[in-house]
Amino acid sequence: MSAPAAIDSKLLAILVCPMTRTSLRLDAERQELVSDVAGLAYPIRDGTPILLIEAARELPQQA
Repeated sequence: MSAPAAIDSKLLAILVCPMTRTSLRLDAERQELVSDVAGLAYPIRDGTPILLIEAARELPQQA
């Protein structure tokens, strides 16, 4: 398995969640961009963020 591709910090600073328009945080281990506000995680495939709501994974609810 190859090493995960890094997301440029400048790109990460301008990307927003397509649902809430809030900032995203990088989960490098899972290769996802996470929207804590929306409770969604968007995949990063081959170094490209897939910012489609239908492609996002729902995060478990926090108690």
